[in-house]
Amino acid sequence: MGTKEWLEKDFYKVLGVSKDASAEEIKKSYRKLARQNHPDANRGDAKAEERFKEVSEAYSVLSDPAKRKEYDEARSLFGGAGGFRFPGGQGGQGSGGFPFDLGDIFNQQGGNRTGAGGGGLGDILGGIFTGGKTRTPPGTRPRRGADVETEVSIGFRDAVDGVTVPLRMTSDAPCPDCSGTGAKAGTMPRVCPDCEGVGMRATSQGGRLAMTEPCRTCRGRGLVVDNPCPTCHGSGRGTSSRTMQVRIPAGVYDNQRIRLRGKGAAGERGGPSGDLYVTVHVQADERFGRKGEHLTITVPISFPEAALGGEVTVPTLNGQTVTLKVPAGTPNGRTFRVRGKGSARRDGTKGDLLVSVEVVVPEHLDEKAKEALDAYRKAAGADGSDHEYDGKEGVR
Repeated sequence: MGTKEWLEKDFYKVLGVSKDASAEEIKKSYRKLARQNHPDANRGDAKAEERFKEVSEAYSVLSDPAKRKEYDEARSLFGGAGGFRFPGGQGGQGSGGFPFDLGDIFNQQGGNRTGAGGGGLGDILGGIFTGGKTRTPPGTRPRRGADVETEVSIGFRDAVDGVTVPLRMTSDAPCPDCSGTGAKAGTMPRVCPDCEGVGMRATSQGGRLAMTEPCRTCRGRGLVVDNPCPTCHGSGRGTSSRTMQVRIPAGVYDNQRIRLRGKGAAGERGGPSGDLYVTVHVQADERFGRKGEHLTITVPISFPEAALGGEVTVPTLNGQTVTLKVPAGTPNGRTFRVRGKGSARRDGTKGDLLVSVEVVVPEHLDEKAKEALDAYRKAAGADGSDHEYDGKEGVR
């Protein structure tokens, strides 16, 4: 981020505190705003995510006494956000008589090209932009590995119980021949002579302070490769293929996206690995369905079982069976609950098996069965002569 862009931000305003706010007030305001705008509480809200970044950036400076002091001093020179302040006036040269020199301002960032012995705005800003530490050339800093996306298809039962699957991953990685340096074997990159390994250069336009930009010589890397590696052509990057065992948690749903921390591409120069995002496709089952943490199944029963009651054998997902008692007078479509035979929950327990009964009407009846049904119909008064359908409440 450029010097001007950084200092034009009013971090006190971002956190909603005054310039003389105490450390406790700053911390309290930050926690409140961070909770309100955290991405986990505002999924899909780009404005809240951007606000969260602004709040975090402001707190990172104002919570550090040294950084806060340097920030306040630098903003006093900039006049808050509109330009520089000089003794006796404004602009490129104040009435006090000393000239405005970009070389003096950037005697730290620009490698002290003007021959100034010290001081200048670079001393004030250095601690803010580098955290009070000696700047490390970009080409030698640890770098987090890239995130990786992949897909996997699993069976219905594996989705319910969880499963470990092998995944073959191909991702960006340091070139194996040059170990990520980009230089041919036996040679090493050299520090960029134009930016002195910083990777950025400060530029000026019309005598005013401008934003820093990546060094054109090293393209922001801070290093120059004179003898490029023939494998990666100087980029320092290659591809890596590996097979890993990935645990898919129990209870995963179709098209659910799972994040596995640290399972992505390897980092560079000791940096952490990226994350692996796995989109899971769950195959359907012929008999079982899912409803939240519960499994569902439909079992057929006969009319006598529905009318008189009985016991029905119900299969479960693990291959065992349970006996379901059907009370007399059970209507078609009624659902019964079998405890603990459903999908796994996060706490290690299981949901239930929801059993819906479906009264089956036989397609063919022998003479004896027909006579029995006819006798039942007459005994129940259901021969049609004494019933009337009103179109609203059914037969009466």
